[in-house]
Amino acid sequence: MKRLFLIVFVACSAIVYGQKKNAAFQLHIQKAASAVTIDGIMNESAWQQADVAKNFFMVLPMDTSHARVATEIRMTYDNENIYVVAVCYLLKKTPYMVESLRRDFNFGKNDNFIFFMDPFNDLTNGFTFGANAAGAQWDGMLYEGGKADLNWDNKWISVVKNDDEKWVFEAAIPFKSIRYKKGITTWGINFSRLDISVAEKSAWAPVPRQFPTASLAYTGNLIWDAAPPEAGANFAVIPYALGGVSKAYDKEDKAAYRKDIGADAKIGLSSSLNLDLTVNPDFSQVEVDKQVTNLDRFELFFPERRQFFLENNDLFANFGYANVRPFFSRRIGLGVPINFGARLSGSLNKNWRIGLMDMQTKHVDETGLPAQNFAVLALQRRVFARSNIRFMFVNKQSVNYDPGKDTTKPLYSRYNRNIGVEYNLASANNLWNGKAMLMKSFSPGKADKDFTHAANLQYASRHWLVAWQHEIVGKNFNAEVGYVPRRDYVKVNPSVAYLFFPKTYGKILSHGPKITSTVFFNGSFGHTDDETILQYIFNKRDQTVFDVWAGNSYVKLLQPFDPTNSNKDTLATGTQHRWNAWGLDYFSRPQQLLTYNLSARFGGYYAEGTRANLIADIGYRFQPYASIALSASYNHIKMPAPWNITDFWLIGPRIDITFTNKLFFTTFVQYNNQQQNINLNTRLQWRYRPASDLFLVYTDNYYPAPLSVRNRAFVLKFTYWWNS
Repeated sequence: MKRLFLIVFVACSAIVYGQKKNAAFQLHIQKAASAVTIDGIMNESAWQQADVAKNFFMVLPMDTSHARVATEIRMTYDNENIYVVAVCYLLKKTPYMVESLRRDFNFGKNDNFIFFMDPFNDLTNGFTFGANAAGAQWDGMLYEGGKADLNWDNKWISVVKNDDEKWVFEAAIPFKSIRYKKGITTWGINFSRLDISVAEKSAWAPVPRQFPTASLAYTGNLIWDAAPPEAGANFAVIPYALGGVSKAYDKEDKAAYRKDIGADAKIGLSSSLNLDLTVNPDFSQVEVDKQVTNLDRFELFFPERRQFFLENNDLFANFGYANVRPFFSRRIGLGVPINFGARLSGSLNKNWRIGLMDMQTKHVDETGLPAQNFAVLALQRRVFARSNIRFMFVNKQSVNYDPGKDTTKPLYSRYNRNIGVEYNLASANNLWNGKAMLMKSFSPGKADKDFTHAANLQYASRHWLVAWQHEIVGKNFNAEVGYVPRRDYVKVNPSVAYLFFPKTYGKILSHGPKITSTVFFNGSFGHTDDETILQYIFNKRDQTVFDVWAGNSYVKLLQPFDPTNSNKDTLATGTQHRWNAWGLDYFSRPQQLLTYNLSARFGGYYAEGTRANLIADIGYRFQPYASIALSASYNHIKMPAPWNITDFWLIGPRIDITFTNKLFFTTFVQYNNQQQNINLNTRLQWRYRPASDLFLVYTDNYYPAPLSVRNRAFVLKFTYWWNS
């Protein structure tokens, strides 16, 4: 027994605390011997003397050979910037494939070069920069070992030059724009190239095909000739000024005029720790949410898009699970003005990260909503090779509020608090991932059944994907600043998938089955829901993906529910419903000018009804200046009276015009007959200098039948990034 225990302990230690996989891949970076001009031309002596990263490895379609398309990388630096140049050679003379010049493009639909930096060499957090072959920039923050948040935006410059044999990317990234540990001379680094004309993704340091090239577990090492220079005083102020007008035609209100000013500030307390401040923030330029047809029994989730909440957002937003989040920043300031706020975030050292946020909202006279304070503390401690333990505390407090004093206004909570801890597992080779979480809430009058626990474990190899997840949410667990659409349940969710790789070269690259089961119980372990889906997936060598699936669903309603969410009638609590369904999905080749995704679902529905759902996403690009997309969803539901036949249409055409990589125009229209609304959102953005913008935003909402205006708004907003 002792010997068996020792074997298991050694094996587990190797899983979580193994050596860095690609440590032998090293690129040396030396201080530039001459000035570097960002023009896409390597005529400076600094580039001739720089070390070269080349001989990339293929990642897709297979990861068993060197890449067919050649790529060469050089890096250098001076006291202000890190410089990168990438020479992306072509197999043959062919036009590049891109969607447009829009920033943070769709990775899979653009020829691109992207690189990933791990300045702490902790295999967990970092930054990503790059561009597509037309020069559109890509930047983001990396978290949880290789997930990219592209909402992060900062100052840097780049140029792309094209000729018949290659395209060249050259960039300068200020040390002030990133966070890194003072004195460290080894960073994690990897470079990724996607050439969709030959359907090949490659990387300098090899990455197994089941993982994204952003996986920090597989970075090589960037070796500095000396410790990177300190960024120095890093202080930036981003003031804004806006004017606007809006009118609610359906309420016959007079036009309301806006004249606002406010500012954000970024203060670099160290090279790895940042303080963000905001006063009277405005988010009018943020793109509207993409609507969905709502046939769900619970609240829908829409992602955060506001820039202030996004840097180091993983510390706050990724605690918990998709449907068990103690903190969801969209609970702050949507529909309620924010007075001011502050956020301290970043790394204290190689092992510790901190996130501290405090936001203050205004009092709303019309509804009696008191001024509220939102405070969040997140602490993260690295353990083993890539795992971590995270602590979180969330507090929502009503300021100077006496509940019930004004009987004509709704009641609001005096406070709500959540405290919790979670362990995030990430093995050194990325094959094993998982987490375990425990949370408790504190609310007036609720002192029991206010815990939640969840855990998952996943194994992902080239052939196998095996996962387990469970959640236990107490009846009185209350996260008013979080997203927990369902309470008082126990959920188990196992899944297994396997991929076959044909031994002979053909059109099919891989194929295999996947089975997923989700089962819900109530707090007393009474069975309430389940769904089991068997899917078979085909991946073609040209990057086409096709799958078919069949499933069985069971629901015991825990409260009255209208299965069309259209206020026709409700099904009674306790009624039981079971149905079978099947469907298919098809994703076309990304290297075509015309791309499309098609999905279909047919089968049963509540009350022995039937539901057919057809979804299509179609896009066409006029390279590189414009792309046109159309998303359409049709639901045909047939049920007994009083629902009878219900048809739901959701249609969303979108036009993106990128006159240059600094001037963008977007028009987005959504017709949703479930909500009886037509929404028009247009936005013109001129990035007249790095991270400084002029926005023109126009929004319309209409009743579709008869066609008439509900409300209309126009905003002109000017922002300027000034830094020391």
